[in-house]
Amino acid sequence: MELFSEIYSCYYQVLRHLLCCQNTMTIQEICNRIGSEGFAESMISIIPKLESGAWNLFDREGELYLSKLSSSFDVPLSALEKSYLKALLSDPRIGLFLEQEQLDTLDEMLSDVKPLWRQEQFWYYDRFTDGDPYPALSPRDAAADTSMHLSQTISANTAMPPDQAAAAEKYRRNFRTLLKAQKQRQYVDLDYTSPAGTRVHHHYVPARLEYSVKNDKFRLLALKNTGNGRMRLDILNIARIQSVQLTDKTLSSNIDLNSLIRNSYYKEPLILHIVNKRNALERAMLHFANYEKNTTKIDENTYECLIYYNQSMETELLIEVISFGPMLTVIGSEKFLESLRSRLKKQRLLNCRSLL
Repeated sequence: MELFSEIYSCYYQVLRHLLCCQNTMTIQEICNRIGSEGFAESMISIIPKLESGAWNLFDREGELYLSKLSSSFDVPLSALEKSYLKALLSDPRIGLFLEQEQLDTLDEMLSDVKPLWRQEQFWYYDRFTDGDPYPALSPRDAAADTSMHLSQTISANTAMPPDQAAAAEKYRRNFRTLLKAQKQRQYVDLDYTSPAGTRVHHHYVPARLEYSVKNDKFRLLALKNTGNGRMRLDILNIARIQSVQLTDKTLSSNIDLNSLIRNSYYKEPLILHIVNKRNALERAMLHFANYEKNTTKIDENTYECLIYYNQSMETELLIEVISFGPMLTVIGSEKFLESLRSRLKKQRLLNCRSLL
């Protein structure tokens, strides 16, 4: 297993649960466990390495596997993990998820640790420039030691025009309120401006927060009661929320959010064929990690990946498919192919005009 590239991610969590199990398991039981806790394509990466012994984590007796570790094993943070955590403290989005006290504690614990990277080392060449207005570091602060915590980060907004600083503070306040409501399954009174400029005022239950790398925006998956005991799923851009207040009402019933999301998908998924050269399969799994998908091997070097999406995801998915490279071929659906052809024609026309 790679030293750190996916630490705390799905593969590590699934394997930790398997290693904590003190009962023998068949490979089918392991597959069932991976399927319930991970992704469908996790099997492609995990099972062959367990069967071949490349990951020497289990004792094998015939068809049975038994963890080599005790259920209470503890793994201390490595120097690399500490360096990774220190680097995260320089990301302005970290203050959306942590309280000041938590940030101060981490800052103190990692005071003598060098960050694994600095924000100024990254250049995003394929991302929209109108991202959300979370507190941003000034160039002087970005080049400084990343031990700077949230209070210093927000103070950097004093270098912003007053309206931008106010927008950043309102954004963080709304985000924190939504995060609290999501954890407590609490209704919020929300005032929102749609992309068309229409003002919307509803009571919602925040269900999930998602981040779009391409748009550099957070969006909220929110549940709205439409009557007759039914809930509708709306997707809201957090930067367009004008105000949000907690209410005393909580969601009493259990709502299967994943089922609501699946019900919004188009009937036909996007079908991709991935030729596994130059590590294309691993890059594709990372590239499309935020989509529900199912990946199967169809021959020695080719994999078929089905990606499930809805209308709100289509434009971003189109951009990501176009940007991937020649190791990926779009097979279907016909609807996606039509959208892809249309976008490529527009792009070609713009390129021709720029040459005139």
